[in-house]
Amino acid sequence: MKIILKKEVANLGDPGDVVEVKAGYGLNYLIPQGFATAATPSALKQLAETVRQRAHKEAKLVADAEALAAKIAATPVQVAVKVSESGKIYGSVTSADIEAALKNVGIEVEKKNITLPADIKALGEYEGVVKCYKAVKAAVKFTVVAAE
Repeated sequence: MKIILKKEVANLGDPGDVVEVKAGYGLNYLIPQGFATAATPSALKQLAETVRQRAHKEAKLVADAEALAAKIAATPVQVAVKVSESGKIYGSVTSADIEAALKNVGIEVEKKNITLPADIKALGEYEGVVKCYKAVKAAVKFTVVAAE
């Protein structure tokens, strides 16, 4: 029996995949649970149109993400932190600090998409990674400086 998956099913496929399963598995579990629909000719035609539209939207999202990645890579960022008299910073620099610093220069990203190297507990120059979209990532260079 051929079915079209609506949701991701472990060891079977992702949404939009057309897969062959045993009739009992498809009719008694996947279709009633809402994980799949039967692969009728009209459903396959509708799926083809949906895939075509999704590919168009995906291309636009990737282009926007690449533009954002280029902007992030070209923009130097400074993070001002409180420093003790001996030169050590209080606490450490986190992805939330980088998010705020990027927001100050006009770049909106979520802190969950920012990956930093190990704990940053000293002044200096560092590099992190910002995930803009699925496989599109950008290197963000930032300098940790003492707040005045």
